[in-house]
Amino acid sequence: MPKQKTHSGMKKRIKVTGSGKLLREHAGKRHLLERKPSKLTRRLTGTTEVAPANRGAVKKLLGL
Repeated sequence: MPKQKTHSGMKKRIKVTGSGKLLREHAGKRHLLERKPSKLTRRLTGTTEVAPANRGAVKKLLGL
């Protein structure tokens, strides 16, 4: 049986830590930043963990 391929779009968006956590970037900080408050863009900086409801689907796409 052939091996399952990793979803190429998902591997660009998700980082897996050594302990197995799935980290992602916040959405909404790529464009149209002039009209967004600085308070919002500061809050969207950095990474966060993938929501528990989505972990199963993300792991399946990553082949974990």
